[in-house]
Amino acid sequence: MNEINNLRVAQVFANYPSPIRQKLMHLRQLILDTASEYKLASTLEETLKWGEPSYLVKTGSTIRIDWKSARPEQYAMYFHCQTSLIDTFRQLYADKLTFEGNRAIIFHQDDEVPIDELKHCILLALTYHDRKHLPMLGA
Repeated sequence: MNEINNLRVAQVFANYPSPIRQKLMHLRQLILDTASEYKLASTLEETLKWGEPSYLVKTGSTIRIDWKSARPEQYAMYFHCQTSLIDTFRQLYADKLTFEGNRAIIFHQDDEVPIDELKHCILLALTYHDRKHLPMLGA
């Protein structure tokens, strides 16, 4: 696991319940790995937006991850709701992923995360501005 250099982000992760923290750290690592595999890691910024760990690059749309105490059995990866990201993900992976409206991929605590499909979604988000003019984001 890559170390969290932003102290505010590290504090948010420290405040999650332990089992959920592990799940969110796994999502974080998938984002970092995807950015690294596609040579985006040097420009990837880890910060907080709306108090949630957030990941962004200039070529993409922000990805946020979080857990809400109102729904303790689930956690999520959030995307900008005014993009075509979730619509595209739904067309590609409706049989593998669970969605909430036009803003999130939802995971239940006991779900097995479909790694390849999720990494593809992460890549599409991190390169969104380069792809947004393409049908289905060039997927």
